[in-house]
Amino acid sequence: MPVPKTEAIARLVHAVRGERVLFDADLAALYGVPTGVLNQAVKRNRDRFPADFMFRLTAAEWSNLRSQIVTSNPSAAMRSQIVIASRRNVAATPYAFTEQGVAMLSSVLRSPRAVEVNIAIMRTFVQLRRLMDSNRQLARKIEAMEKKYDEQFRVVFDAIKRLIAEDDAHRVTPKRRIGFIA
Repeated sequence: MPVPKTEAIARLVHAVRGERVLFDADLAALYGVPTGVLNQAVKRNRDRFPADFMFRLTAAEWSNLRSQIVTSNPSAAMRSQIVIASRRNVAATPYAFTEQGVAMLSSVLRSPRAVEVNIAIMRTFVQLRRLMDSNRQLARKIEAMEKKYDEQFRVVFDAIKRLIAEDDAHRVTPKRRIGFIA
């Protein structure tokens, strides 16, 4: 089974509680193991996965996220249905692994496949971080331009406002009638 491409992994990354995370079922599929096997390995090494590495979604978070996935992207909806169907205990919400949690998985799952997939996942997280940074820089540049041009256009807008006010003043004053008075 070939190592997944960065774009495919990026589609599996979700934002939950201000963190970018991958769900246990998605990770299990990437590693080529059942979700139960992945979760069992994590349970045997629970001390390696503090709350900032891995957490269980609340029922409300999982429900909200599933509805967002289904409505936003038809192909993701299909994947979401597969992930939901592959969960043994449908009532249980998935575990969400942060970037650090995924890195820790490489010490728990020691197969060559797990190492290759972890490298691909780490590269994906790095690319996502770079993309976010470039978006922030672009937003700052746009904001600086807006401030710069707002100052220049304020003079124009003030002149337009004066012209409108003068026009309104002319309309209010009665006009002298033209013609003969009989």
